[in-house]
Amino acid sequence: MKKIIMTAVAVMAFAFTNAQEVKFGIKGAVSLSTQTGDVENASSKVGFQAGAFAEIKITDKFFIQPEVLYSAQGVKEKGDFEYNNNVYPAELNTKLGYINVPVMAKYYVAEKFNLEAGPQIGILVSAKGEATILGHSEEGDIKDNYKTIDLGLNLGAGYDFTENLSAGLRYTLGLSNVAGDDFDDNVNAKNSVFALSLGYKF
Repeated sequence: MKKIIMTAVAVMAFAFTNAQEVKFGIKGAVSLSTQTGDVENASSKVGFQAGAFAEIKITDKFFIQPEVLYSAQGVKEKGDFEYNNNVYPAELNTKLGYINVPVMAKYYVAEKFNLEAGPQIGILVSAKGEATILGHSEEGDIKDNYKTIDLGLNLGAGYDFTENLSAGLRYTLGLSNVAGDDFDDNVNAKNSVFALSLGYKF
């Protein structure tokens, strides 16, 4: 983790040192998130992202874009719940809130179209679990079930409608196991997020 953080800091330091121009902006996104690994019968849930970014121009085609985003994500699961020797269908809706800090390298392959890639570190700020059994739902705090830090890799593409307004499609591949100590031993769960965003540069 320290190596990833230090690499991101070094990239941003290099970018600011060699920057020809820096613009700031805000962005929002609709997302579809789930978890992969030892998560059974998982399905995606709709969430959102919102935050700010800086676009640092290195050359006419190459930019570095650090961001700070709040991301509402999680996963929906279906399974069985056993009680008094009877088995009942159950659903679990996990709601996770992260502060994500991606550092994207952005390259314009055409005048208005770019491809992007970069690492991301996420900090868990909230975790709620809603269990539904026989039509009855209960929600509780499950933050102890998850690790505080989540590492990921972002891949995406973007299009500039104008000098100020842009859209982007991004996939975040979870690289670290987010299951905490309160899960059973050897459980592996990684976040996975698709996001469609709109951004505005000032």
